[in-house]
Amino acid sequence: MKKTLSALLGLCLLSAGAMAHEFKLGDLKIGHPWSRAMPESSPTGGVYLLLSNRGKTADKLLSASTPRAAKAELHTHINDNGVMRMREVAGGVEVAAGQQVKFAPGSYHVMLMGLKQPLRAGDHFPLTLRFEKAGSVTVDVAVEDGVAPAAEHAH
Repeated sequence: MKKTLSALLGLCLLSAGAMAHEFKLGDLKIGHPWSRAMPESSPTGGVYLLLSNRGKTADKLLSASTPRAAKAELHTHINDNGVMRMREVAGGVEVAAGQQVKFAPGSYHVMLMGLKQPLRAGDHFPLTLRFEKAGSVTVDVAVEDGVAPAAEHAH
């Protein structure tokens, strides 16, 4: 009984750790990049993450790219006379010194267009983020099934 309970606890801890992956680039931290699984026929998808700037100067996310899609753009949602619309962010997304910017459904996100293969739960794919000052970093995006993962809410 103790062995079974210990094994179950270990498995839970491994699962929680797998969901909370992060990457660093200088003073920037990129927390848990993830995408939602999409229907087989969907030509688009989104990537969500948490950008944290632990430095003393602002930086700006300028662009993103991935071999998984023909094009990746930085997008946000705006209220256009009571209608929520997605729009590309011109000039990038600033991350002020000591601040965080959350890329989440209904907010900032990396829009993937022209997906080369469906986004299936359990998949992973690379995403390269290019910053104005810090340079570029390639992160591993986890494709999740359903709503935002629990790790996303823990930040």
